[in-house]
Amino acid sequence: MQQAAGKRSAAGRRPWADALVTALAPIIWGSTYIVTTEWLPPDRPVTAALLRALPAGLLLTLYSRRLPLRGDLLRLLVLAALNIACFQALLFVAAYRLPGGLAAVLGAIQPLLVMALGWGVDGRRPAHLAMGAGVLGVVGMAALLLSPDTTWDLLGILAALGGAAAMALGTFLAQRWRPDAPVLAFTGWQLLAGGVMLVPIAFWVDPPLPDLTGTHVAAYAYLSLGGALVAYTLWFRGIERLPAVAVSSLGLLSPLTAVVLGWVLLGQSLTGLSMMGLVTVLGSVVAVQWATRPPGEVSSAKPTAGHRTRP
Repeated sequence: MQQAAGKRSAAGRRPWADALVTALAPIIWGSTYIVTTEWLPPDRPVTAALLRALPAGLLLTLYSRRLPLRGDLLRLLVLAALNIACFQALLFVAAYRLPGGLAAVLGAIQPLLVMALGWGVDGRRPAHLAMGAGVLGVVGMAALLLSPDTTWDLLGILAALGGAAAMALGTFLAQRWRPDAPVLAFTGWQLLAGGVMLVPIAFWVDPPLPDLTGTHVAAYAYLSLGGALVAYTLWFRGIERLPAVAVSSLGLLSPLTAVVLGWVLLGQSLTGLSMMGLVTVLGSVVAVQWATRPPGEVSSAKPTAGHRTRP
């Protein structure tokens, strides 16, 4: 435990570097929408979630060769259900049934939910700057992505809101319950357990897969290796080193990436209002990182002799 505390203390001295590394995860996830709509077989959201999580979990657990402690099993299963099974299944349901813009706007409430959990459970009232930036992120996302022609599908809306709630709670609890285990093992067991939970649901809900083309196989492989193995490892590394609110706010980079990919690969247009929304969301992410930075970074960079900063 002292070793883990030391890592967290050392990480606290470079929060901006850790934020940039963690930001790679939602940037990778931002490609989910275009991969789902353009290169996956249609109408199989739970199967997509299963094939994303399970192979990556198997690879990571085999590589790490670290069994979870008996006392951590129940918590690990809860985290796997929230961060992987529920979130991934609901994410793909929303991606299939909603325009990517609407799904992203609804998902943008995640940082606000994490702030509410920290306030309600731990009594940690968020900074006014963080709360304002969280609201600004939702407004900016709406300006960036919503249009008068947006289709409102009730099941898709509920899926997007449920996915945001599951990921917010999973991010919050992952920081509180973080076991003393390497991040690869912690990530792998969550992906593996979450993928196993999705197996019966996929068989029950989704139609069988058609004959897969090379494009289908490549898309599923990318979602698993990039979107699960790499991205979740970076995400849980960030949860270990950064405040939960700071990590969740980085999730807003996912829809921004989706917009840029749609503009570059699909020729989708960006209006002046959209560009203002994009800048607003980026400003919101930076503001949350600033508002939640460790107290030690605010104090003098040259501590007085004999003074030691608490980890």
